[in-house]
Amino acid sequence: GQTIGLKLKAESLANGYCVFDAGNCELVVESVASDAPQHEQALVGRFTGLSFRVPSIHVAYQDLVAKGVVFTGAPERQPWGGTLATFRDPEGNEFQIVQRAAT
Repeated sequence: GQTIGLKLKAESLANGYCVFDAGNCELVVESVASDAPQHEQALVGRFTGLSFRVPSIHVAYQDLVAKGVVFTGAPERQPWGGTLATFRDPEGNEFQIVQRAAT
């Protein structure tokens, strides 16, 4: 959260979660224990479907790369007009930054 600029709102290491202020919503991140059942382990290291809207994707991309964030590729224009770039957290979970098309 600190690397991508999200403010920590709450955390409980004993209970394995933290809550970040993500603008218009909160992002809750929960840990999965190494001895958790396989169906829980399968939740780690996958595409989350979560996107963070940014005003300028190229500026955000360069800033995050400079901070060590690992992207799967450069920002790419989408058929619907917006531009996306996918990045991974340290556990391999994938998130996206997105810039909507100008209206």
